[in-house]
Amino acid sequence: MKYSSQIIIELPREKTISIFDNAENMKHWQRGLIHYKQLSGDFGAEGAKMQLDYKMGKRELTMIETIIKNDLPDLLITSYDTKGVYNIQTNRFEITSNGHTKWTSESEFRFNNLMMKIMGFLMPGAFKKQSLKYMKDFKAFAEDNKSVLD
Repeated sequence: MKYSSQIIIELPREKTISIFDNAENMKHWQRGLIHYKQLSGDFGAEGAKMQLDYKMGKRELTMIETIIKNDLPDLLITSYDTKGVYNIQTNRFEITSNGHTKWTSESEFRFNNLMMKIMGFLMPGAFKKQSLKYMKDFKAFAEDNKSVLD
């Protein structure tokens, strides 16, 4: 399953990236994030791996993030691996004509078990909705310092 989401952050790209590329900020815009731990490499370096632990309702989820390509401020490509799902995220950050930041996120999901394949087929909108929610939460945090923890 592939899809793309876009949002305008009403901040200069440099400021947007400085907020986005700071691990301490993730808890303020990634709803459900309870813990992260660098597993290998330096934060943000290509090939680096980080463990991300989330609580979503009653369910706990652990993902391994791998930095595939880091060419910030323009481009960041990451993969996320968890039970039954492999996701590649391509994030592009462009400067708009009025000096704001256009964030485009391209998502590709590959499902590794039957249950997740069925979920992806029956509920593709849930994946898109979650991606856009993270983007909107980031926008609120970056522009207005509104944290999902509040």
